[in-house]
Amino acid sequence: MNIMRTFILLAALTALFMGTGYMIGGTGGALIALMIAGAMNFVTYWKADRIVLSMHKAREVNARTSPDFYSIVAILAQRAGLPMPKVYVIDSPHPNAFATGRNPENAAVAATTGLLDMLSRDEVAAVMAHELGHIRNRDTLIMTMVATIAGAISMLANFGMIFSSDNRSNPLALAGAVLLAPFAAMIVQMAISRTREFGADRAGAEICGDPDALASALRKISDAARQVPNPVSERNPAAAQLYIVPTQVGELFSTHPATERRISALRELKRGTLKKHGFPATRTPLPG
Repeated sequence: MNIMRTFILLAALTALFMGTGYMIGGTGGALIALMIAGAMNFVTYWKADRIVLSMHKAREVNARTSPDFYSIVAILAQRAGLPMPKVYVIDSPHPNAFATGRNPENAAVAATTGLLDMLSRDEVAAVMAHELGHIRNRDTLIMTMVATIAGAISMLANFGMIFSSDNRSNPLALAGAVLLAPFAAMIVQMAISRTREFGADRAGAEICGDPDALASALRKISDAARQVPNPVSERNPAAAQLYIVPTQVGELFSTHPATERRISALRELKRGTLKKHGFPATRTPLPG
């Protein structure tokens, strides 16, 4: 079902990209848009982690350069039954984290220095368990690909007036491409991210065994993330869906569910589902 939904969503974004190209340049524009979308899908599939990590100027760390953070990820990956991902740190005061990679065997997790400095060890573990949940649920590839295509749709529409050389183009169609295509892409992007964030919260709580720590971390970084600038998401708004918390204020145009809804779901999970499936309902501390 997850694979089917991924295929449908990517097909919808590709069709939207083609439709935008058609409104701007007719049949030729649609064909060019299809070729561009195909190339983007191919490149993003193989280079998703490098694209995102380079965008954030992330530096890889290991057991020697960042022993505590690296050991947290290693323990959690073992609990989750996942291969050890590459671990990165981003030198930024903005508190956030994300996961990327096309599959669990080629995955990476990253956290900002702002997040590592702000949270307790248990809260950091809960955040990284959430990111490992994305990897286990195989969310990372689709999230990165959707961000890439959604950004391209917005770029194509915004520059449609400039690049359209067909004097017979319908001005209303061009206006529709410029105004509606980015909005439609944003709606698809939000639908993907909101659904998957609840799933990653659930998986993260199960992996770390501490829903309270994840709820506490979400509250802390959600408040701070809106106050501390994030240059990457300001340059590329489509990147916002990659983070554990959004950078926008308000739920309507956010790529994530409201933080209070996520915290409420975690409380429900602690009271019921964790016990039902054999996960501890009280804190399970990491060794070390």
